[in-house]
Amino acid sequence: MTNPKIYDAVLIGGGVMSATLATLLNEFEPDWSIKIIERLDDVAQESSGPWNNAGTGHSALCELNYTPEKDGKIDITKALQINEQFQVSRQMWSTLVTRGELPEPTKFINPVPHMTFVTGEDNVNFLRRRYELLKAQPLFATMEFSDDPAKIFEWAPSLMVGREKDEVVAATYVEQGSDVDFGAMTRFLIQNAIDNGAIVRLGTEVIDLRQRPDGIWQVATQVRSGANKGQKNVTHARFVFVGAGGGALNLLQKSGIDEVKGFGGFPISGQFFRTDNPEVVAKHQAKVYAKAAVGAPPMSVPHMDTRVVDGQKALLFGPYAGFNTKYLKEGSLLDMFKAIRPGNIPTYLGVGATNIDLVGYLVGQLAASDDKKFAEVRAFMPEAKREDWRLITAGQRVQVMKRDADGKPVLQMGTEVVAKADGTIAGLLGASPGASVAPDVMIDLALRCFPEKSAAWEPKIKALVPEYGKKLNDDAELAKLVQNDTAEVLGLAQIP
Repeated sequence: MTNPKIYDAVLIGGGVMSATLATLLNEFEPDWSIKIIERLDDVAQESSGPWNNAGTGHSALCELNYTPEKDGKIDITKALQINEQFQVSRQMWSTLVTRGELPEPTKFINPVPHMTFVTGEDNVNFLRRRYELLKAQPLFATMEFSDDPAKIFEWAPSLMVGREKDEVVAATYVEQGSDVDFGAMTRFLIQNAIDNGAIVRLGTEVIDLRQRPDGIWQVATQVRSGANKGQKNVTHARFVFVGAGGGALNLLQKSGIDEVKGFGGFPISGQFFRTDNPEVVAKHQAKVYAKAAVGAPPMSVPHMDTRVVDGQKALLFGPYAGFNTKYLKEGSLLDMFKAIRPGNIPTYLGVGATNIDLVGYLVGQLAASDDKKFAEVRAFMPEAKREDWRLITAGQRVQVMKRDADGKPVLQMGTEVVAKADGTIAGLLGASPGASVAPDVMIDLALRCFPEKSAAWEPKIKALVPEYGKKLNDDAELAKLVQNDTAEVLGLAQIP
Protein backbone atom coordinates (compact mmCIF):
# COMPACT_ATOMS: atom_id res chain seq x y z
CA MET A 1 0.00 0.00 0.00
CA THR A 2 1.41 3.38 -1.02
CA ASN A 3 1.63 6.17 1.49
CA PRO A 4 -0.99 8.89 1.01
CA LYS A 5 0.03 12.29 -0.31
CA ILE A 6 0.64 14.75 2.51
CA TYR A 7 -0.21 18.33 1.58
CA ASP A 8 1.84 21.12 3.09
CA ALA A 9 -1.35 23.11 3.69
CA VAL A 10 -5.06 22.34 3.53
CA LEU A 11 -7.36 25.37 3.64
CA ILE A 12 -10.97 24.73 4.60
CA GLY A 13 -13.41 27.21 3.10
CA GLY A 14 -13.42 28.97 -0.27
CA GLY A 15 -13.77 32.55 0.98
CA VAL A 16 -11.51 35.59 0.98
CA MET A 17 -9.52 34.43 4.02
CA SER A 18 -8.44 31.14 2.44
CA ALA A 19 -7.84 32.92 -0.87
CA THR A 20 -5.60 35.46 0.86
CA LEU A 21 -3.70 32.83 2.83
CA ALA A 22 -3.16 30.75 -0.31
CA THR A 23 -1.72 33.86 -2.00
CA LEU A 24 0.65 34.44 0.91
CA LEU A 25 1.81 30.82 1.13
CA ASN A 26 2.50 30.77 -2.60
CA GLU A 27 4.66 33.85 -2.07
CA PHE A 28 6.46 32.51 0.99
CA GLU A 29 6.88 28.87 -0.08
CA PRO A 30 6.33 28.45 -3.84
CA ASP A 31 7.02 24.71 -3.66
CA TRP A 32 4.37 23.96 -1.05
CA SER A 33 1.42 21.80 -2.04
CA ILE A 34 -1.91 23.46 -1.19
CA LYS A 35 -5.44 22.12 -1.22
CA ILE A 36 -8.59 24.23 -0.76
CA ILE A 37 -11.81 22.47 0.25
CA GLU A 38 -15.18 24.23 -0.18
CA ARG A 39 -18.52 22.68 0.80
CA LEU A 40 -20.56 24.63 -1.77
CA ASP A 41 -20.37 24.30 -5.55
CA ASP A 42 -18.43 27.52 -6.04
CA VAL A 43 -16.13 29.77 -4.03
CA ALA A 44 -17.18 33.02 -2.30
CA GLN A 45 -20.79 31.97 -1.83
CA GLU A 46 -21.10 32.71 1.89
CA SER A 47 -19.88 35.85 3.67
CA SER A 48 -17.45 36.79 0.89
CA GLY A 49 -20.24 37.00 -1.71
CA PRO A 50 -20.86 40.60 -2.80
CA TRP A 51 -24.53 40.61 -1.79
CA ASN A 52 -23.84 38.90 1.53
CA ASN A 53 -21.90 41.90 2.88
CA ALA A 54 -21.91 45.67 2.43
CA GLY A 55 -18.56 45.76 0.62
CA THR A 56 -17.23 48.51 2.84
CA GLY A 57 -13.47 48.75 2.71
CA HIS A 58 -13.50 48.88 6.51
CA SER A 59 -11.01 51.57 7.46
CA ALA A 60 -12.96 53.08 10.38
CA LEU A 61 -13.56 56.27 8.39
CA CYS A 62 -17.31 56.07 8.92
CA GLU A 63 -18.14 53.23 11.34
CA LEU A 64 -19.11 54.61 14.75
CA ASN A 65 -18.87 51.21 16.45
CA TYR A 66 -15.07 51.46 16.11
CA THR A 67 -15.04 54.64 18.22
CA PRO A 68 -17.11 53.76 21.31
CA GLU A 69 -17.87 56.27 24.04
CA LYS A 70 -17.55 55.33 27.71
CA ASP A 71 -17.87 57.62 30.69
CA GLY A 72 -17.92 60.61 28.36
CA LYS A 73 -14.68 59.69 26.59
CA ILE A 74 -14.40 58.53 22.98
CA ASP A 75 -11.89 55.74 22.40
CA ILE A 76 -10.33 55.85 18.91
CA THR A 77 -7.86 52.99 19.51
CA LYS A 78 -9.83 50.45 17.46
CA ALA A 79 -10.32 52.90 14.61
CA LEU A 80 -6.58 53.51 14.35
CA GLN A 81 -5.84 49.77 14.43
CA ILE A 82 -8.35 48.93 11.70
CA ASN A 83 -7.19 51.75 9.44
CA GLU A 84 -3.59 50.56 9.80
CA GLN A 85 -4.70 47.04 8.89
CA PHE A 86 -6.61 48.30 5.86
CA GLN A 87 -3.49 50.09 4.62
CA VAL A 88 -1.78 46.66 4.65
CA SER A 89 -4.64 45.38 2.46
CA ARG A 90 -4.30 48.28 0.04
CA GLN A 91 -0.54 47.74 -0.25
CA MET A 92 -0.90 44.01 -0.93
CA TRP A 93 -3.70 44.47 -3.45
CA SER A 94 -1.69 47.19 -5.20
CA THR A 95 1.32 44.89 -5.48
CA LEU A 96 -0.81 42.11 -6.93
CA VAL A 97 -2.37 44.49 -9.46
CA THR A 98 1.08 45.73 -10.50
CA ARG A 99 2.25 42.15 -10.98
CA GLY A 100 -0.85 41.24 -12.96
CA GLU A 101 -2.04 38.77 -10.31
CA LEU A 102 -5.15 40.86 -9.77
CA PRO A 103 -6.92 42.38 -12.80
CA GLU A 104 -8.03 45.92 -13.57
CA PRO A 105 -8.94 47.29 -10.09
CA THR A 106 -12.45 48.36 -11.08
CA LYS A 107 -13.30 44.67 -11.22
CA PHE A 108 -12.96 44.41 -7.41
CA ILE A 109 -12.52 47.90 -5.87
CA ASN A 110 -14.00 51.31 -6.65
CA PRO A 111 -13.78 54.79 -5.12
CA VAL A 112 -16.76 55.59 -2.90
CA PRO A 113 -16.67 58.33 -0.24
CA HIS A 114 -17.25 57.26 3.36
CA MET A 115 -19.64 59.32 5.51
CA THR A 116 -21.15 59.29 8.97
CA PHE A 117 -24.55 60.95 9.39
CA VAL A 118 -26.38 61.68 12.65
CA THR A 119 -29.41 63.60 13.87
CA GLY A 120 -30.18 65.20 17.23
CA GLU A 121 -28.11 67.46 19.47
CA ASP A 122 -26.46 64.67 21.49
CA ASN A 123 -25.38 62.72 18.42
CA VAL A 124 -24.14 65.85 16.66
CA ASN A 125 -22.05 66.67 19.72
CA PHE A 126 -20.64 63.14 19.75
CA LEU A 127 -19.79 63.25 16.04
CA ARG A 128 -18.06 66.62 16.40
CA ARG A 129 -15.89 65.36 19.27
CA ARG A 130 -15.10 62.17 17.34
CA TYR A 131 -14.11 64.23 14.31
CA GLU A 132 -11.79 66.43 16.37
CA LEU A 133 -10.01 63.36 17.75
CA LEU A 134 -9.66 61.60 14.39
CA LYS A 135 -8.81 64.68 12.33
CA ALA A 136 -5.60 65.02 14.34
CA GLN A 137 -4.46 61.56 13.20
CA PRO A 138 -2.48 61.35 9.92
CA LEU A 139 -4.58 58.46 8.60
CA PHE A 140 -7.76 60.51 9.09
CA ALA A 141 -6.36 63.90 8.06
CA THR A 142 -8.73 64.34 5.10
CA MET A 143 -11.89 63.91 7.18
CA GLU A 144 -14.36 66.82 6.96
CA PHE A 145 -17.16 67.72 9.36
CA SER A 146 -20.28 69.79 8.83
CA ASP A 147 -23.55 70.54 10.57
CA ASP A 148 -24.64 72.72 7.66
CA PRO A 149 -27.50 71.06 5.73
CA ALA A 150 -26.34 72.75 2.52
CA LYS A 151 -22.88 71.20 2.80
CA ILE A 152 -24.27 67.77 3.62
CA PHE A 153 -26.52 68.14 0.55
CA GLU A 154 -23.37 68.62 -1.56
CA TRP A 155 -21.92 65.38 -0.18
CA ALA A 156 -25.08 63.26 -0.38
CA PRO A 157 -28.21 64.99 -1.71
CA SER A 158 -30.50 62.07 -0.92
CA LEU A 159 -29.88 62.51 2.82
CA MET A 160 -31.29 66.02 2.82
CA VAL A 161 -34.02 66.25 0.16
CA GLY A 162 -37.39 66.12 1.90
CA ARG A 163 -35.96 66.51 5.41
CA GLU A 164 -37.48 68.98 7.89
CA LYS A 165 -35.55 72.25 7.72
CA ASP A 166 -35.25 72.59 11.50
CA GLU A 167 -33.87 69.06 12.03
CA VAL A 168 -30.46 69.08 13.70
CA VAL A 169 -28.01 67.10 11.57
CA ALA A 170 -24.28 66.59 11.10
CA ALA A 171 -21.99 64.48 8.96
CA THR A 172 -18.37 63.62 8.37
CA TYR A 173 -17.02 63.00 4.88
CA VAL A 174 -13.89 61.27 3.60
CA GLU A 175 -13.43 61.24 -0.16
CA GLN A 176 -10.77 58.51 -0.03
CA GLY A 177 -13.17 55.67 0.86
CA SER A 178 -13.82 52.57 -1.25
CA ASP A 179 -16.29 49.82 -2.11
CA VAL A 180 -14.86 46.31 -2.43
CA ASP A 181 -16.32 43.28 -4.19
CA PHE A 182 -14.77 40.58 -2.03
CA GLY A 183 -16.45 37.87 -4.06
CA ALA A 184 -14.66 38.90 -7.24
CA MET A 185 -11.40 39.30 -5.36
CA THR A 186 -11.75 35.82 -3.89
CA ARG A 187 -12.31 34.27 -7.30
CA PHE A 188 -9.27 36.03 -8.78
CA LEU A 189 -6.99 35.03 -5.91
CA ILE A 190 -8.13 31.40 -5.92
CA GLN A 191 -7.63 31.19 -9.69
CA ASN A 192 -4.08 32.44 -9.13
CA ALA A 193 -3.60 29.73 -6.52
CA ILE A 194 -4.81 27.11 -9.02
CA ASP A 195 -2.44 28.51 -11.65
CA ASN A 196 0.37 28.08 -9.10
CA GLY A 197 -0.52 24.44 -8.51
CA ALA A 198 -3.15 24.50 -5.78
CA ILE A 199 -5.90 21.87 -5.84
CA VAL A 200 -9.48 23.06 -5.24
CA ARG A 201 -12.28 20.69 -4.30
CA LEU A 202 -15.79 22.16 -4.57
CA GLY A 203 -18.99 20.59 -3.28
CA THR A 204 -16.92 18.81 -0.63
CA GLU A 205 -17.60 19.08 3.09
CA VAL A 206 -15.12 18.49 5.89
CA ILE A 207 -16.82 16.14 8.36
CA ASP A 208 -13.99 15.45 10.80
CA LEU A 209 -10.47 16.49 11.78
CA ARG A 210 -8.00 14.29 13.63
CA GLN A 211 -4.29 14.68 14.33
CA ARG A 212 -2.04 11.63 14.13
CA PRO A 213 0.65 11.02 16.78
CA ASP A 214 3.25 12.21 14.26
CA GLY A 215 1.49 15.59 13.97
CA ILE A 216 -0.06 15.05 10.53
CA TRP A 217 -3.73 16.06 10.27
CA GLN A 218 -6.33 13.74 8.76
CA VAL A 219 -9.07 15.80 7.13
CA ALA A 220 -12.12 13.61 6.52
CA THR A 221 -14.43 14.83 3.74
CA GLN A 222 -17.66 13.87 2.02
CA VAL A 223 -18.77 14.90 -1.46
CA ARG A 224 -22.05 16.85 -1.28
CA SER A 225 -22.99 17.06 -4.95
CA GLY A 226 -22.34 15.68 -8.42
CA ALA A 227 -21.74 12.17 -9.68
CA ASN A 228 -19.66 11.24 -6.62
CA LYS A 229 -22.16 12.50 -4.05
CA GLY A 230 -21.71 10.71 -0.74
CA GLN A 231 -18.15 9.62 -1.48
CA LYS A 232 -15.84 9.92 1.53
CA ASN A 233 -12.14 10.63 1.50
CA VAL A 234 -9.29 11.57 3.82
CA THR A 235 -6.75 14.28 3.00
CA HIS A 236 -3.51 14.45 4.96
CA ALA A 237 -1.87 17.76 5.82
CA ARG A 238 1.03 19.20 7.78
CA PHE A 239 -0.93 22.40 8.35
CA VAL A 240 -4.68 23.11 8.35
CA PHE A 241 -6.42 26.46 8.18
CA VAL A 242 -10.09 26.54 9.12
CA GLY A 243 -11.41 29.53 7.20
CA ALA A 244 -14.99 28.33 7.02
CA GLY A 245 -16.68 31.52 8.22
CA GLY A 246 -19.49 30.71 10.61
CA GLY A 247 -18.70 27.01 10.23
CA ALA A 248 -15.21 27.42 11.71
CA LEU A 249 -16.26 26.98 15.34
CA ASN A 250 -17.83 23.56 14.80
CA LEU A 251 -14.81 22.35 12.82
CA LEU A 252 -12.28 23.60 15.37
CA GLN A 253 -14.26 21.81 18.06
CA LYS A 254 -14.10 18.59 16.04
CA SER A 255 -10.33 18.95 15.91
CA GLY A 256 -10.22 18.58 19.69
CA ILE A 257 -7.70 21.37 20.27
CA ASP A 258 -7.68 22.82 23.77
CA GLU A 259 -7.47 26.41 22.53
CA VAL A 260 -11.08 26.48 21.30
CA LYS A 261 -12.58 25.30 24.58
CA GLY A 262 -14.87 27.87 26.15
CA PHE A 263 -15.60 29.63 22.84
CA GLY A 264 -19.15 29.97 21.58
CA GLY A 265 -20.79 31.58 18.60
CA PHE A 266 -23.84 33.86 18.48
CA PRO A 267 -25.44 33.78 15.00
CA ILE A 268 -26.95 36.92 13.49
CA SER A 269 -28.85 36.72 10.22
CA GLY A 270 -29.62 39.84 8.25
CA GLN A 271 -31.50 41.47 5.43
CA PHE A 272 -30.85 44.54 3.29
CA PHE A 273 -33.10 46.66 1.15
CA ARG A 274 -31.58 46.89 -2.33
CA THR A 275 -32.34 49.08 -5.32
CA ASP A 276 -30.91 48.96 -8.83
CA ASN A 277 -33.04 51.85 -10.11
CA PRO A 278 -30.50 54.06 -11.94
CA GLU A 279 -32.32 57.28 -10.98
CA VAL A 280 -32.25 56.42 -7.28
CA VAL A 281 -28.68 55.12 -7.38
CA ALA A 282 -27.46 58.30 -9.09
CA LYS A 283 -28.69 60.43 -6.18
CA HIS A 284 -26.49 58.72 -3.62
CA GLN A 285 -22.77 58.19 -4.17
CA ALA A 286 -21.40 57.28 -0.73
CA LYS A 287 -21.32 54.79 2.09
CA VAL A 288 -23.15 56.46 4.96
CA TYR A 289 -23.14 55.01 8.48
CA ALA A 290 -25.22 56.10 11.48
CA LYS A 291 -25.45 55.17 15.16
CA ALA A 292 -26.74 51.73 16.11
CA ALA A 293 -30.05 51.31 17.92
CA VAL A 294 -29.89 50.57 21.64
CA GLY A 295 -29.16 46.88 22.12
CA ALA A 296 -28.16 46.30 18.51
CA PRO A 297 -25.21 43.97 17.87
CA PRO A 298 -22.14 45.86 16.58
CA MET A 299 -22.56 44.52 13.05
CA SER A 300 -26.09 45.95 12.84
CA VAL A 301 -25.12 49.62 12.52
CA PRO A 302 -27.53 51.09 9.93
CA HIS A 303 -25.89 52.24 6.71
CA MET A 304 -26.76 53.26 3.15
CA ASP A 305 -24.15 51.89 0.76
CA THR A 306 -23.20 52.50 -2.82
CA ARG A 307 -22.22 49.10 -4.23
CA VAL A 308 -20.37 48.32 -7.46
CA VAL A 309 -20.70 44.67 -8.50
CA ASP A 310 -19.82 43.44 -11.99
CA GLY A 311 -19.53 47.05 -13.12
CA GLN A 312 -23.09 47.92 -12.07
CA LYS A 313 -23.98 50.33 -9.27
CA ALA A 314 -26.68 49.63 -6.73
CA LEU A 315 -27.68 50.81 -3.27
CA LEU A 316 -28.01 48.71 -0.13
CA PHE A 317 -29.62 49.79 3.12
CA GLY A 318 -29.53 47.82 6.32
CA PRO A 319 -28.80 45.51 7.90
CA TYR A 320 -31.96 44.34 9.58
CA ALA A 321 -30.86 41.82 12.15
CA GLY A 322 -32.60 38.52 12.61
CA PHE A 323 -31.94 35.34 14.46
CA ASN A 324 -31.80 31.68 13.59
CA THR A 325 -29.52 28.94 14.79
CA LYS A 326 -27.59 28.50 11.52
CA TYR A 327 -23.90 29.34 11.50
CA LEU A 328 -23.84 29.56 7.68
CA LYS A 329 -26.37 30.93 5.22
CA GLU A 330 -26.41 27.49 3.60
CA GLY A 331 -26.01 25.78 6.96
CA SER A 332 -28.19 23.78 9.33
CA LEU A 333 -30.52 24.92 12.10
CA LEU A 334 -28.61 22.49 14.29
CA ASP A 335 -25.32 24.41 13.90
CA MET A 336 -25.54 26.34 17.17
CA PHE A 337 -26.70 23.34 19.16
CA LYS A 338 -23.85 21.23 17.81
CA ALA A 339 -21.41 23.88 19.06
CA ILE A 340 -22.59 23.65 22.67
CA ARG A 341 -20.11 21.79 24.87
CA PRO A 342 -19.78 21.41 28.64
CA GLY A 343 -16.83 23.80 28.54
CA ASN A 344 -18.72 26.64 26.82
CA ILE A 345 -22.17 26.36 28.43
CA PRO A 346 -21.20 29.00 31.05
CA THR A 347 -20.13 31.28 28.19
CA TYR A 348 -23.50 30.96 26.43
CA LEU A 349 -25.43 31.46 29.66
CA GLY A 350 -23.27 34.36 30.79
CA VAL A 351 -23.53 36.21 27.49
CA GLY A 352 -27.29 35.65 27.43
CA ALA A 353 -27.71 36.99 30.94
CA THR A 354 -25.70 40.14 30.27
CA ASN A 355 -27.19 40.97 26.86
CA ILE A 356 -30.89 41.21 27.58
CA ASP A 357 -31.07 44.39 25.50
CA LEU A 358 -29.73 42.42 22.51
CA VAL A 359 -32.49 39.85 22.93
CA GLY A 360 -35.06 42.63 23.02
CA TYR A 361 -33.59 44.22 19.92
CA LEU A 362 -33.69 40.95 17.97
CA VAL A 363 -37.28 40.26 19.02
CA GLY A 364 -38.23 43.73 17.77
CA GLN A 365 -36.43 43.19 14.48
CA LEU A 366 -38.07 39.84 13.92
CA ALA A 367 -41.51 41.28 14.64
CA ALA A 368 -41.08 44.33 12.40
CA SER A 369 -43.12 44.43 9.20
CA ASP A 370 -41.51 45.29 5.88
CA ASP A 371 -43.21 48.71 6.01
CA LYS A 372 -41.77 49.38 9.46
CA LYS A 373 -38.34 48.34 8.23
CA PHE A 374 -38.67 50.65 5.24
CA ALA A 375 -39.33 53.56 7.59
CA GLU A 376 -35.65 53.27 8.51
CA VAL A 377 -34.71 53.76 4.85
CA ARG A 378 -36.75 56.96 4.89
CA ALA A 379 -34.86 58.11 8.00
CA PHE A 380 -31.79 58.17 5.73
CA MET A 381 -33.44 59.01 2.42
CA PRO A 382 -36.69 60.89 3.17
CA GLU A 383 -38.04 60.68 -0.38
CA ALA A 384 -37.33 56.95 -0.85
CA LYS A 385 -40.19 55.06 -2.50
CA ARG A 386 -41.03 51.53 -1.40
CA GLU A 387 -41.57 50.31 -4.97
CA ASP A 388 -37.94 51.04 -5.84
CA TRP A 389 -36.53 48.70 -3.20
CA ARG A 390 -36.61 44.96 -2.49
CA LEU A 391 -35.46 42.97 0.52
CA ILE A 392 -32.58 40.57 0.08
CA THR A 393 -31.12 38.11 2.57
CA ALA A 394 -27.52 38.81 3.46
CA GLY A 395 -24.88 36.44 4.77
CA GLN A 396 -24.95 34.82 8.18
CA ARG A 397 -22.58 36.27 10.79
CA VAL A 398 -21.39 34.53 13.94
CA GLN A 399 -20.11 36.76 16.71
CA VAL A 400 -17.47 35.36 19.03
CA MET A 401 -18.51 34.50 22.57
CA LYS A 402 -15.63 33.95 24.96
CA ARG A 403 -14.29 34.77 28.39
CA ASP A 404 -12.24 37.92 28.75
CA ALA A 405 -9.01 38.28 30.74
CA ASP A 406 -11.05 38.50 33.95
CA GLY A 407 -13.03 35.36 33.14
CA LYS A 408 -16.19 37.30 32.31
CA PRO A 409 -18.32 35.96 29.43
CA VAL A 410 -18.40 38.53 26.62
CA LEU A 411 -19.93 38.92 23.18
CA GLN A 412 -16.95 40.14 21.17
CA MET A 413 -16.86 42.27 18.09
CA GLY A 414 -14.38 41.51 15.32
CA THR A 415 -12.33 38.47 14.43
CA GLU A 416 -10.17 36.16 16.51
CA VAL A 417 -7.49 33.70 15.46
CA VAL A 418 -7.54 30.41 17.37
CA ALA A 419 -4.41 28.29 16.86
CA LYS A 420 -3.04 25.13 18.41
CA ALA A 421 0.16 25.65 20.37
CA ASP A 422 2.16 23.51 17.90
CA GLY A 423 1.08 25.73 14.98
CA THR A 424 -0.28 22.86 12.91
CA ILE A 425 -3.89 24.11 12.83
CA ALA A 426 -5.48 27.53 13.08
CA GLY A 427 -8.90 28.96 12.45
CA LEU A 428 -10.62 32.31 12.27
CA LEU A 429 -13.73 33.12 14.28
CA GLY A 430 -15.93 36.20 14.18
CA ALA A 431 -16.99 38.75 11.60
CA SER A 432 -16.49 42.42 10.70
CA PRO A 433 -14.06 43.96 9.78
CA GLY A 434 -13.03 40.52 8.48
CA ALA A 435 -12.46 40.61 4.74
CA SER A 436 -11.19 44.20 4.71
CA VAL A 437 -8.23 43.30 6.91
CA ALA A 438 -7.63 39.79 5.56
CA PRO A 439 -4.00 40.37 4.45
CA ASP A 440 -2.85 41.62 7.86
CA VAL A 441 -4.78 38.92 9.73
CA MET A 442 -3.46 36.13 7.50
CA ILE A 443 0.14 37.38 7.66
CA ASP A 444 -0.15 37.39 11.44
CA LEU A 445 -1.65 33.90 11.42
CA ALA A 446 1.13 32.55 9.17
CA LEU A 447 3.87 34.01 11.37
CA ARG A 448 2.15 32.72 14.50
CA CYS A 449 1.93 29.18 13.14
CA PHE A 450 5.40 29.17 11.56
CA PRO A 451 7.54 31.34 13.89
CA GLU A 452 10.71 29.58 12.77
CA LYS A 453 10.18 30.96 9.25
CA SER A 454 9.68 34.60 10.22
CA ALA A 455 13.21 35.68 9.25
CA ALA A 456 13.05 33.99 5.85
CA TRP A 457 9.54 35.28 5.18
CA GLU A 458 10.10 38.90 6.22
CA PRO A 459 11.56 40.08 2.87
CA LYS A 460 8.79 38.22 1.04
CA ILE A 461 6.14 39.95 3.16
CA LYS A 462 7.71 43.31 2.34
CA ALA A 463 7.73 42.41 -1.34
CA LEU A 464 3.92 42.33 -1.05
CA VAL A 465 3.49 45.01 1.62
CA PRO A 466 6.46 47.40 1.34
CA GLU A 467 5.80 49.24 4.61
CA TYR A 468 4.80 46.18 6.61
CA GLY A 469 5.63 46.50 10.30
CA LYS A 470 5.48 50.31 10.30
CA LYS A 471 2.68 52.29 11.92
CA LEU A 472 1.82 54.76 9.20
CA ASN A 473 -0.13 56.90 11.63
CA ASP A 474 3.13 57.71 13.43
CA ASP A 475 4.55 59.34 10.29
CA ALA A 476 2.29 61.82 8.50
CA GLU A 477 4.52 62.05 5.43
CA LEU A 478 4.76 58.28 5.02
CA ALA A 479 1.02 57.85 5.63
CA LYS A 480 0.21 60.25 2.82
CA LEU A 481 2.81 58.73 0.49
CA VAL A 482 1.57 55.15 0.98
CA GLN A 483 -2.08 56.10 0.64
CA ASN A 484 -1.46 58.05 -2.56
CA ASP A 485 0.76 55.33 -4.04
CA THR A 486 -1.88 52.67 -3.47
CA ALA A 487 -4.67 55.01 -4.55
CA GLU A 488 -2.92 55.56 -7.87
CA VAL A 489 -2.68 51.82 -8.55
CA LEU A 490 -6.18 50.99 -7.29
CA GLY A 491 -7.92 53.94 -8.90
CA LEU A 492 -9.01 55.52 -5.62
CA ALA A 493 -9.17 59.18 -4.58
CA GLN A 494 -5.82 60.82 -3.91
CA ILE A 495 -4.95 62.92 -0.87
CA PRO A 496 -4.32 66.50 -2.05
